[in-house]
Amino acid sequence: MSHLKTLLLCALCLCMAQGRCEALLSFRFSNIDIFNIFGGGGNEFGQRSGRTSATDRPVLENDVDPNIVEDSFLDTYGLIHKYGYPAEKHTVDTPDGYILTVHRIARPGATPVLLVHGLLDSSATWVIMGPNKGLAYLLYDQGYDVWMANVRGNTYSRHHKKYSTSHGKFWDFTFHEMGKYDIPATIDYVLSTTNVTKLHYIGHSQGTVVFWIMGSERPEYMDKIILMQALAPVAFLKHCESPVVNFLSTFQDPMSLLLKLIGVHEFLPKNEFITMFNQIICDETTLTKEICSNVIFLTTGFDKSQLNETMLPVIVGHDPAGASTKQMQHFGQLKRSGAFRQFDYGWLRNQWRYDSITPPAYKLENVKAKVALYYSKNDWLAAPADVETLYRKLPNVVSKYLVDYSRFNHLDFIWAVDARELLWERVFHAMRKHERKTEE
Repeated sequence: MSHLKTLLLCALCLCMAQGRCEALLSFRFSNIDIFNIFGGGGNEFGQRSGRTSATDRPVLENDVDPNIVEDSFLDTYGLIHKYGYPAEKHTVDTPDGYILTVHRIARPGATPVLLVHGLLDSSATWVIMGPNKGLAYLLYDQGYDVWMANVRGNTYSRHHKKYSTSHGKFWDFTFHEMGKYDIPATIDYVLSTTNVTKLHYIGHSQGTVVFWIMGSERPEYMDKIILMQALAPVAFLKHCESPVVNFLSTFQDPMSLLLKLIGVHEFLPKNEFITMFNQIICDETTLTKEICSNVIFLTTGFDKSQLNETMLPVIVGHDPAGASTKQMQHFGQLKRSGAFRQFDYGWLRNQWRYDSITPPAYKLENVKAKVALYYSKNDWLAAPADVETLYRKLPNVVSKYLVDYSRFNHLDFIWAVDARELLWERVFHAMRKHERKTEE
């Protein structure tokens, strides 16, 4: 492994020093073969930054459906409004000064459900597949009042009372602060606006991480949850196969090199970083180079059979939606330690912050809300063995379901062509079942 580190670091240094690697490298990283790694801006891949903005949209071919083109540019509110659903946009302030946007498909008087997106994602993820396919629309059609959160740092939550996004202090957060501040503030806002005492919670990927953290650090919020349904639940990453997370785990030193590759404050991967990983999931049968150059696919993988090729322009128009470098480092730390714990600042700063040389583990025993876990065999981030570890540590798991499709992967939980048949009907049934129990 030491020889591998040396080889990769030398290659990356060469790429960054010269702007282009002339040598062809072939080696093995983790359990995946990586071939043909080139650097520099001349490569056809890796031209996109880590965050999608209004000026950073995919170039669309002339024969693409005009609706698809329009949807790739519309924001979450615009998408909901376009398809005739009652769209609302709300603002939530956190105790530490962040200003979050929450989107709503309003059904006043109905039971509220809060949808919390995953890593590098936003509220748009629940609607970009359109009516009859997007989970937010389907939940509204099932009779729910649908709320969609946006955590700090993503496309819709890039404001602070004191700092701008150009200030390093704005980006001084991980998913810890999201679970401690963002989600509780959002829940309080939804409950206050709807005048009810409990809501449903559905989280995907990082949207489950922040729930476990809320339960650990703010256990009183567990009484405000009817049922938490965890799609691709993440906590422990010991068996994680994501090449990006594994890289961040392995190559935390030298830190200066890592930060040059992924961004000093905001997670904005450079071409060299993107190019390192596009060969892992891309081959001659890959649908489009947009997959190869989009960091969200490079982090989670994709399932060709369940990915709607037609909707790719919309996906890459909205994702990735932004994250902090520190947030991504935290995921790497979880992989490296094998534990679910707070950010590791190094033994000296840990002692000052935590009164311990190691970060404290999150208290999963405090997550006393009812929890349903949904996982799959082909998930790079939420490996079945790690979900099993989480299951054993949570005190109130009411169901654990392995999706009955062997190739179902991390993004299929939100975008799969057959997600409703394979998963979501079960989610709807669980919601109705536990609502009845709450009323009894």
